[in-house]
Amino acid sequence: MDDELPARIASMEPSVTITPIPANMPPTPPVSFVEANSMASITVVPPQQPAMSNYAQLLRVIEDMGKDLRPTYAGSKTAAERLKRGIVNSRILVRECLLETERSARQ
Repeated sequence: MDDELPARIASMEPSVTITPIPANMPPTPPVSFVEANSMASITVVPPQQPAMSNYAQLLRVIEDMGKDLRPTYAGSKTAAERLKRGIVNSRILVRECLLETERSARQ
């Protein structure tokens, strides 16, 4: 019985193979490794996207705020805090959108 344990542990260890990458190969997105409870997971980080317009950011914030409404009514304090931050953020974005609209109207 004691002899089986090291064999089981050895079979559970992952094997890693390192392969050199040719110089002419296009770059791949960065990968981050996270280890939790001895279970490794790999997260591929997508390349940075171009900056979103103020209007697109505002739409995203409003969408996220909608997800926090029901938990806030149910008494979730964290959802209420997220909702408050969303309101503050959306007010700032609305001002920026209005300024952007006024600037484009003058041109």
